[in-house]
Amino acid sequence: MKFNTQHTYILGFFLLAAVLMVPNLLPASTQEPENPPLGSTDPVYHQKFLDGYQIMPPPLPDSLSFAGERVPLDFYLCRERLDRELMVNIFWQSNQLLLIKRANRYFPKIEAILQEEGIPEDFKYLCVIESGMMNVVSPAKAAGFWQLMTGTARDHGLEVNTYIDERYNLEKATRAACDYLKMLYERFGSWTLAAAAYNTGQSNMDYHLRTQGTNDYYQLHLPEETSRYMYRILAEKLVLSEPERYGLSVRPQDLYPPLEDRKIPVDTTIHDLFGFARQQGVSYQMLKLYNPWIRSNTLPDKSQRLYYISLPMDHTCN
Repeated sequence: MKFNTQHTYILGFFLLAAVLMVPNLLPASTQEPENPPLGSTDPVYHQKFLDGYQIMPPPLPDSLSFAGERVPLDFYLCRERLDRELMVNIFWQSNQLLLIKRANRYFPKIEAILQEEGIPEDFKYLCVIESGMMNVVSPAKAAGFWQLMTGTARDHGLEVNTYIDERYNLEKATRAACDYLKMLYERFGSWTLAAAAYNTGQSNMDYHLRTQGTNDYYQLHLPEETSRYMYRILAEKLVLSEPERYGLSVRPQDLYPPLEDRKIPVDTTIHDLFGFARQQGVSYQMLKLYNPWIRSNTLPDKSQRLYYISLPMDHTCN
């Protein structure tokens, strides 16, 4: 049989109609619902999920300060930037929980030094955002809890070389950071600007203040990292001060306890730190853990400088 164009169109129409009608001819039990509701296989579980799991923006405080200096939360940009950093930190729960645990270990020592040096206690949160309270090294080679560059560290009394790097000595590095912060405060007249200059550098801060004609950090147009810097500090101040307010609950037994230590004075070269550790009744691992500022397996001391090597107070932790 020879089909012409008209016959082809008619046949095509009937075939299309048949295809469209097939699903409606199937038994109801074999047809899939167009949009099955989430959790339809277990509606009780789905309801519990909805009742028990909600992601909500964190509450923002009505007022806030840093080192006694007011944060202008009535300025919408300020509130939104703080809101961003709060959410970034709160919803990175694993990291924030670790910071809460570490703060219990390190804050008492840092707070005591800040008080002795006349630095506002809020600067302990600067240490948090710089390193997460870990002896890390940045791509720019800043090191330690306070992320000091080599030149800055040496300018403020720290020894930095192949064998010894006191940027990894928490007590000495904290005092060096305090010295640097006091210098920045004297230069800029504001603890907020001192903190921002700690991040961007003195010359960069001078440039921004001069060209923009303001000495208010919250009114400055700054590079991304420095524009976020104070808000990251403020977010950690809020969360670490009241973690449960932000949905983070840690039991006392979950916190990392402070490391109690005893100090051994040394003013001569130690050629073999492995043997030294054994003589002191500790493992080499513990020796390095308590003294990360010793960067080698020897401790040269040609000038007979006095060092204090920290060792665990309790030998059972070795």
